[in-house]
Amino acid sequence: MIVDERMVSFIHSLERENSEILEKIEQEALDTYVPIIRKEMQSFLKVLLLMTRPVRILEVGTAIGFSAILMSEYAPKEAKITTIEKYEKRIPIARENFKRAGKEETISLIEGDALEVMKSLDDSYDFIFMDAAKGQYISYMPEAIRLLKKGGLLVSDNVLQDGDIIESRFAVERRNRTIHSRMREYLYELKHDERLETSIIPLGDGVALSIKR
Repeated sequence: MIVDERMVSFIHSLERENSEILEKIEQEALDTYVPIIRKEMQSFLKVLLLMTRPVRILEVGTAIGFSAILMSEYAPKEAKITTIEKYEKRIPIARENFKRAGKEETISLIEGDALEVMKSLDDSYDFIFMDAAKGQYISYMPEAIRLLKKGGLLVSDNVLQDGDIIESRFAVERRNRTIHSRMREYLYELKHDERLETSIIPLGDGVALSIKR
């Protein structure tokens, strides 16, 4: 945890409930140990979407569809969301959740490797939400910047790795060292790429907020 646990608990205590379908999907995710965005990240996304009002949204990493549905509820009515998922077991669950939420016309799920799918896209997006394999963010970055329109927002979740990001790579478990070094590289590139202006925020498990100049 990168923020004091008591503070996180206090912030959570102030939250309002989500829509009925989101509450159900969130509970199902908790029951089956499927990771979804944290409560504080949910609130942050809602505010960002209401502020920026994007009509073309790209999500990298669908999981069971929770965040795509949440974004669809807070984006403008005319917004279209494209989301990418590779994990075969979660794809039918996500599709069913989109159907349950009545969002089949709003959300399009593309199956396949995120990088290959991103390379095949030629649209421009107002808002990109990155929440896929953390060790691949650095690989996705060139395509994310290409697909993001000027003035568009790139939101990268889970970038501080429960605080491990500040540790020496030798203090991190061996199995996590590659992800650790790649995430450090990703954050450095976000902060130093002249096409972007980026703020790294210790919220949830860390979020990087980047706007394309």
